[in-house]
Amino acid sequence: MFENLTQRLTRSMKKLRGKGRLTEDGIRQSLREVRIALLEADVALPVVKSFIDQVRERALGQEVIGSLQPGQALVKIVHDELVRVMGEENEALDLRARPPVVVLIAGLQGSGKTTTTAKLAKHLQEQARKKVMVVSCDVYRPAAIEQLKTLAEQESILFHPSEVSEKPVDIARQAVEAARKKIADVLLIDTAGRLHIDADMMDEIRALHSAVSPHETLFVVDSMTGQDAANTAKAFNEALALTGVILTKTDGDARGGAALSVRQLTGKPIKFVGTGEKLDALAPFHPERIASRILGMGDVLSLVEDVQRHVDQKKAEKLAKKIKRGSGFNLEDFRSQLEQMQNMGGLGSMVDKLPGMTDIPDHVKDRVNDKQTGSMVAIINSMTPQERRFPDVIRGSRKKRIASGSGTRVQDINRMLKQFSQMQRMMKKFGKGGMKQMMKRMGSLKGRMPPGGFG
Repeated sequence: MFENLTQRLTRSMKKLRGKGRLTEDGIRQSLREVRIALLEADVALPVVKSFIDQVRERALGQEVIGSLQPGQALVKIVHDELVRVMGEENEALDLRARPPVVVLIAGLQGSGKTTTTAKLAKHLQEQARKKVMVVSCDVYRPAAIEQLKTLAEQESILFHPSEVSEKPVDIARQAVEAARKKIADVLLIDTAGRLHIDADMMDEIRALHSAVSPHETLFVVDSMTGQDAANTAKAFNEALALTGVILTKTDGDARGGAALSVRQLTGKPIKFVGTGEKLDALAPFHPERIASRILGMGDVLSLVEDVQRHVDQKKAEKLAKKIKRGSGFNLEDFRSQLEQMQNMGGLGSMVDKLPGMTDIPDHVKDRVNDKQTGSMVAIINSMTPQERRFPDVIRGSRKKRIASGSGTRVQDINRMLKQFSQMQRMMKKFGKGGMKQMMKRMGSLKGRMPPGGFG
């Protein structure tokens, strides 16, 4: 997400950071580059104009011209304005109401609405410890009802059945009653999508809204449609009051125009972003963290949260004790680390959140390949338990057998074993701490990191 915008803005900001003096002409030239970067990112024109005007007004005052470090001061103004445009801070779902709290989920066809409903249910169940029920009112697409049922069963989420022969309003009312009887904390109602906002769609959603009086009304929108996403959300909000927006498919959006336009055009907060296809790939939207990532400062807080959420603490403790005893780090341990890395979104996701990654050449970044991680797991799975515990026995004929079983080549086996050896040496250096100590170091960062990298 934001790759193109980040590259353009970080180049501009890098020129500024070391400046000991900034003239008015220098500021105007820098803002021209920022303006081009925003327009290329498909940010809506009114938002770009407002953004540049606000930054210029602050930059041409004493805040920059009179600063001891004018370059740094201007970078901070751009950062602060990005945060303001996106909404200052994360606005969580308001669940402070008599249960079941009803959340109505709307969106156009193809925006990822049904999957997002399941993702949100999983998030609320795991992170907020809520008992959640889901229901589909999409009677026009039978596959949508079946899809939501399958996803709900997969994650042990309560599912209220519905039929295409029923009316959406009746389904919604029955679901509210069922959620009340089953003592659910939250009821998520997935509604029908359309190819575009039309009168029939709005009449139906208004009737649903009136029937169940939702506490939250969320609009799911595809971020890859750029400023059109913001315009669609704006049109929908004018017809039916929204309480928030969920941006989907942000992992495939290199521009970021939707994220920078939605709040300004609709006045409604982005509450969550979909960051991948898996059901745990839904994250609260933090404007300050996103602004830092856009300017190449990384997002260490989110990375720490990912580690705390996805790394199995018991496995980490067990590995730490094992290394402390001098039992060694074997291929089963290596596989466990690779799988936990995949659970965090893979290496690519981690790299995006590390500060200074914009300075690394593209050809080096391209080597961070999550498919390679999957191949390494497959290679280890094709080994015998003895081979995983005693890698030194893996020689010629064994390598051929493993390659055949994992659909890889002997060269891939050699490369994986080399990477394992490097990891093994690193674990020996950790000695008494292992993964536990590394996690403690990361955990200690939380709460001590200056927001956006500014002290």
